[in-house]
Amino acid sequence: MKKEIYPKLTVVGAGPGDPELLTVKAINALSEADVVLYDALVNKEILKYAPIDALKIYVGKRSNKHTYTQEQINNLIVDFAFTHGRVVRLKGGDPFVFGRGSEEIQHAEAFNIETAIVPGISSSIGVPGASGIPVTHRGLSESFWVITATTQSGELSNDIYDAAKSNATVVVLMGLNKLPEIAEVFKSAGKIATPVAVIQNGTLPTENVAIGTIDTIVDEVKDLGIKSPAIIVIGEVVKLHKYYELLVNEQNYVLN
Repeated sequence: MKKEIYPKLTVVGAGPGDPELLTVKAINALSEADVVLYDALVNKEILKYAPIDALKIYVGKRSNKHTYTQEQINNLIVDFAFTHGRVVRLKGGDPFVFGRGSEEIQHAEAFNIETAIVPGISSSIGVPGASGIPVTHRGLSESFWVITATTQSGELSNDIYDAAKSNATVVVLMGLNKLPEIAEVFKSAGKIATPVAVIQNGTLPTENVAIGTIDTIVDEVKDLGIKSPAIIVIGEVVKLHKYYELLVNEQNYVLN
């Protein structure tokens, strides 16, 4: 008997990397999937929660290397929903934090496809937290910014300039290649001694963390060989990292 097809798209946040940070609701959605379209920052261990016979297709985009364009991904969602049924669009972090999840929901709904959303732990909060850096802390930071470093045109986001004038914690996603520019913006705002952490592969066993100040962080990242994916955390809360005092004092000793 031919299986009846129920077209549905579920956009699922896979969290910041550690598969144990996946939500129960995400696991349930994956367990019912006929097709999983997953991104570059998704830990492949998470795919084990999907049925063995479900199609699992990599559609990741990293550093301008796109397996599929966004338009092609949108079309795949619609095609698979009508030909296979339940499509899970699996995205790193939270799908609504620079994940273009809402665009995919809107595209599917334009074809009268049922949609659902499963939030995930955003790397903007989860990665600093797992590394021992709270994005807010009484007496240090009353708010936080989450900014993508690069605009659609490839320029540094204007929000970086505004954030540099505030006392808030600033979390920059997808900004490693623009770190020197970001540092210059904060220097121009008089924030040369502001603490900074750059965290690669946050929440994973391969995590690598560079800690310093606006004045030293570019060299620290270079010395430690930090690569993408990495997030940048700027603000007084970075002082709460357990190795901050040790590392910054060591840097000051070298500079002097």
